[in-house]
Amino acid sequence: MIVSSLLTSVGINFGLCVLFFTLYSVLRKQPSNYDVYIPRLVADGKSQKRSRFNLERLLPTPGWLRRAWQPSEEELLASSGLDAVVFMRIIIFSLKVFCFAGIIGIFILLPVNFTGSQLQNVDFANLTNDSLDVFSISNVDNGSKRLWIHFSAVYIVTIFVCYLLYCEYRYVSFKRLAYFYSSEPQPHQFTILVRSIPVSAGASISDSVYSFFTEYHPSTYISHMVIRRTNKLRNLISDMRRLSSRLIHLRGEPTRTKCERCGCCGMFRSKIKVDLANHYEKKLEDLEENLRLEQSEVSLAGQEVRAAFVSFKSRYGAACAFHMQQSINPTQWVTEQAPEPRDVYWPFFSSTFMGTWISKLLVIIASIALTTLFLLPVLFVQGLANLDQLEIWFPFLESILSITFISQVVTGYFPNLILQLFLKVVPPIMKFFSSIQGYISNSDIEKSACDKVVWFTIWNVFFGNVLFGVSSQSSIYLARTEKNSWKASCYRSSTVQKLNSGLSVPEQLPDLQVICFLLGAGVPHSMNTTSCLEWKVVGSDMCSLLSECKEAVFMFLLAEPRAAIPLRQGWTSVSSELVRVIPLIFSLIRKPCISSEHEFEVPSLPYHRDIPKLLFFGLLGITYFFLAPLILPFLLIYFCVGYIIYRNQFINVYAPKYETAGKFWPIVHNSMIFSLLLMHAIALGIFTLKKLPLASTSIIPLPILTLLFNAYCRKRFLPIFIAYSAETLIKKDREDRDVAAMAEFFDKMETSYQDPALLPIQYSINSDSHTSPLLYPAIYS
Repeated sequence: MIVSSLLTSVGINFGLCVLFFTLYSVLRKQPSNYDVYIPRLVADGKSQKRSRFNLERLLPTPGWLRRAWQPSEEELLASSGLDAVVFMRIIIFSLKVFCFAGIIGIFILLPVNFTGSQLQNVDFANLTNDSLDVFSISNVDNGSKRLWIHFSAVYIVTIFVCYLLYCEYRYVSFKRLAYFYSSEPQPHQFTILVRSIPVSAGASISDSVYSFFTEYHPSTYISHMVIRRTNKLRNLISDMRRLSSRLIHLRGEPTRTKCERCGCCGMFRSKIKVDLANHYEKKLEDLEENLRLEQSEVSLAGQEVRAAFVSFKSRYGAACAFHMQQSINPTQWVTEQAPEPRDVYWPFFSSTFMGTWISKLLVIIASIALTTLFLLPVLFVQGLANLDQLEIWFPFLESILSITFISQVVTGYFPNLILQLFLKVVPPIMKFFSSIQGYISNSDIEKSACDKVVWFTIWNVFFGNVLFGVSSQSSIYLARTEKNSWKASCYRSSTVQKLNSGLSVPEQLPDLQVICFLLGAGVPHSMNTTSCLEWKVVGSDMCSLLSECKEAVFMFLLAEPRAAIPLRQGWTSVSSELVRVIPLIFSLIRKPCISSEHEFEVPSLPYHRDIPKLLFFGLLGITYFFLAPLILPFLLIYFCVGYIIYRNQFINVYAPKYETAGKFWPIVHNSMIFSLLLMHAIALGIFTLKKLPLASTSIIPLPILTLLFNAYCRKRFLPIFIAYSAETLIKKDREDRDVAAMAEFFDKMETSYQDPALLPIQYSINSDSHTSPLLYPAIYS
C-alpha cells in the first residue's frame, strides 16, 4: 500500500468513527431505542422511557464518555462479573504493551528505518505516492550495524511482554480465588455431571445412579437429577412463545376478521367475523395442554438420557468424585464439573463416551474444511487490493480505476470491507460447531468457539492474507506473458517490486528453494503445455530471477507494513459496536409487530466474537512492531477507543448470562506466547536476509526461553483455572459449616438442575390447576 492510500483509509475510517459516535450520542437518547442502547439499565429499573419531547435529544453530547470512564474495576466486577474484568484486562494489557513498544518503535526504530538508504529510488518530495516500505526495516541497508537496534528491540519487548504476562496471569489467578472465597454457596460448586451411566437389566438410569453413589460415596452424596430428552418440549415452548407474542399485539387492536370456506366442499367463501385474539388464545391453550401431556410422558421412565447431575454435601466431596475415576472401565461413569444451572446447555447431551468422541472428530474436520474454503474470499480480496490484477479481472473498470481517489479507496478500504463482511459469519458458525461437540454449558461452548475463531483468524486473515498476497499478484503475470516478456511482466507484480528495495541476494538458489518459491508464487495449475515449455526455454533466466525472488517473497510475507489492517478492520468495527446496527434494525422491524416489553431481553457480550479480535490485533502489533513501527499508533488508537466503548457497553448493554471466573485468560496467554514465537521466527529470517548472521544466531535462545517461561506459567497458574485446590475447597467448606442457611440451600439444590422445559409454563390468560405437569421427574435424596 502506498502512503496516499493509507491516508485515504485514515480519512474514511476517522470519518466513520466520528459518524458512529455522533449517531450513538443521539440515538441513545430516544426513548424508542432504550431497549437497544441501555437495555441493562431498563431491566434494572434505573431508566424509564420519557414521552415528553426535549430538544436535547437531537443534539450529540459527550456525557456518556465520562460515565463510561468513572466506574472502578471493583464496581465492574460487582456488576458484570469476573469475565468482564478479564475482558477489560486484555485491553489494558495490550495498551501497556503497545505504549512501551510504541515508544521504542516510533521514536527509535521509525527514524532508523526512514533514514536508511536501501530504497534508493524513493522520491521523498513525492512521498505520498511511494510505498510504506520506506518506514519499514526494508529501508535499512543489508549488514548495517543499525540492525542491532532492531535486534535489541526484539529482546527488550519480549522480556517486557513476558513480565506483563506473568503479572497478569498472577493477577487474574488471585482475582479468581478471591472471587471464589467471596461468593455465596452455589449449586455448581457441590455438583458434578456423570455421563455414560451403565444400566442393569430391569433397572432405570435413576436407580443405577442412586445405588452407585450411595455405595461408593455414602458420606457425601445427597441427591441426583437424571437428564431427559426434551427437544420436543422445547419446540412446543418455542411455538407457544411466538403465538403469545402475536396475541399480545392483537389484544391492543380492534376486532379483525378472517375468511373461511363454507358450503359444499368449501367451494363458497363467506366472511365470518372472528375475533383473532380469541382464536389465538384457544390455540395457545391447546398448545399448553399438549405441552402438559408431553411433560407427563417425558417424566416417565424410558425418556431418560444416560447422564445425571449428582450433588454432594461439600465442595470437597464433589471435587473428589470429579477427579477420581469412578469405574474400572474409564468409558463408564465419566464425570465432569457441573456448570451453573443458568449456564447449562440443555438442547444437546451426548449420552455415550463414543458419541462425544465422534462429534468432536466431526467438528474438527468441519472446522478445517471451513478454514480451507475461506481462503477463496481471501484470494478474491487480495486481488482487489492490486490494481493491475483488478484491471485484468474486470477490464471495463480500467477507466474508473484510473481516477486517483477511486483507486485509493479500492486498494485502501474496499478489500478489507469485503473481508470483514465474510468474517462476520465465522463466529456464529464456530459457535454452532462447538454446540454439537458435546459441551454441556454455554460457557464451554463459547470458550471452544473462541479458540476456533482465534486460530481461524490467524490462519486465514494473517497467514492466508499474506500468502495469497504473493500468489495472487504474481501468478497472473507468470501465466499470461510471452516467452520473451515474462520476466519484465513479473517485475511489475507486487512480489517482485520488493526486489527494487535493493536487497542483495546470493548467487545460487538451491533446488528446494526453487520449489518453495514456485509454490509460494502460486504458479497456476491452468498453465498449458506451451507455457511450461516456455518456462524450460528461459530456464537460465528463471533461475536468475528466482534467486532474486527468494528474498523478495520472504520480505513480502514478513516485512510488508501492516499499518492499515488495524486501521481498516479495527477502528470501524469497534466504533460500530456502539451503534449496534443489527439490533437497531431488528428493533425497528419488530416494534410494529410485537410488544417490546414482553420480548425484552438483556443481551450478553459474545466473547467468542470479540476476544479473537483483540488477540488478532495483539498478534499484529507484537509481530510487526520492529518491522513496521508505523502500525503501533493505529493499534494504540484502536485499544484506547475499545477501552472506553466496551466499558460503556458493560454498564449499559451487556449483562452476564454465566460466570466462568476468568477461564478465558489462558486463551489470551497462549495467543500472546504464539505471537512472541512468531515474532522470533520472523526476526530470525529477517536478520539472515539482512546479512547479519550473528544477530540471527543470537535470536535462537529467545524462543527457547519463551517456551520455558510458558511452561512455568502453565505449571504455576493454569491448574487454578482448571480446578480449585483441596486447600481452597476445604477452607470454603469450613467457612460455610456454621451458616444457618446451608440447610435451606441444600433443600433448594435438589431441584436446581431441573430442566426448564419440564417446569410449569403458562402464556394463556385462563389459568387453572390443569396447566401444571401431571408428573415431575423423580428426585432421589
